[in-house]
Amino acid sequence: MNAPVIIWDFDGVLNANVVDGRFVWTDTLWSDWGIDAAALAAHLFHPDRVGLIMRGHLDLRDVLQDWLTKAGHNVQADDFLAYWFAKDALPDAEVVRHLNRTGLRHVIGTNNEARRAIYIEREMGFAGLVENVFASGRIGHAKPDPEFFAQIEAWSGAPQDTHVLIDDIKRNVDAARARGWLGFHFTNETRDDLGAFLDQMS
Repeated sequence: MNAPVIIWDFDGVLNANVVDGRFVWTDTLWSDWGIDAAALAAHLFHPDRVGLIMRGHLDLRDVLQDWLTKAGHNVQADDFLAYWFAKDALPDAEVVRHLNRTGLRHVIGTNNEARRAIYIEREMGFAGLVENVFASGRIGHAKPDPEFFAQIEAWSGAPQDTHVLIDDIKRNVDAARARGWLGFHFTNETRDDLGAFLDQMS
């Protein structure tokens, strides 16, 4: 019998860095750096580039440095990324403890570019808690792209119906279910149901 493969989203699930749709690491951006969070977000999340960054077709560091320079900030992108990643590291202990559940295979499936994926693995220590980290910036596809899910299936070698996505974005959960996976939409209202849901998988 194949053990269920639990695919954990990172931001908003394993990492409690999203509050009411807001990335809380930006709350002190102005006081720490004199950088306007809305202006930075408008650049990084512009429709012409956010998908390319997320899928690894543009380097986040290069895009960031270009904006910092043009906006008149005397800041090196590497220094800013180190600050960003550290401030954005807010693991949710209540959720992370589920990675200790036996009888399940645990992986991370995240829409993150490659640099932050490495930070998640090494600096935050998640490489030692899961079997693999599937990051959109490394595999060239992002949830809810079908190819993102296919990459995980090819790696696991397990039937589609043994894969379970836990994600805070409903469209990702819907796409996984449409593919034949199980899904759990993680929200403030459903988080208390996560343990019982995983009990059914064991």
